[in-house]
Amino acid sequence: MSQDQPRRKPTARRYTPEEKAQAVRLVRQLRAELGTDHGTVQRIAGQLGYGVESVRNWIHQADIDEGRVPGTSTSDAERIKQLEQENHELKRANSILKSASAFFAAELDRPHG
Repeated sequence: MSQDQPRRKPTARRYTPEEKAQAVRLVRQLRAELGTDHGTVQRIAGQLGYGVESVRNWIHQADIDEGRVPGTSTSDAERIKQLEQENHELKRANSILKSASAFFAAELDRPHG
C-alpha cells in the first residue's frame, strides 16, 4: 500500500444464522471428540475462514441462549431494544404534549377582546 492512499477499515462481514449455528455445532463437536476446549475455536474458525473472536462470541451467546451460562439471551436483548425504542418514542411524544399544553395554557391566559 502506498503512502498517498488512505488506509481503509476492513468491512465487517455479516454471517447468516446458519453459518453461525454451523460454527457453534462444529466447535462443540470437536470439543466432544478431543475432550478439551483448548484450541477448538481457533481451529474451526480457521477452517471456515471466520474470525476467531466472532466464533468465540457465537459460542458464548449460544451457551447463554441455551441456559448453560448466565447472561442476556438473544430474545431478551431484542425485547430490551424494542422497549428502549418504545420508551424513546413515548418520551418524545410526552415532550410534544408538554409543549402543546404550555402553548394552549398561554392562549387561555391571554386577554381576548
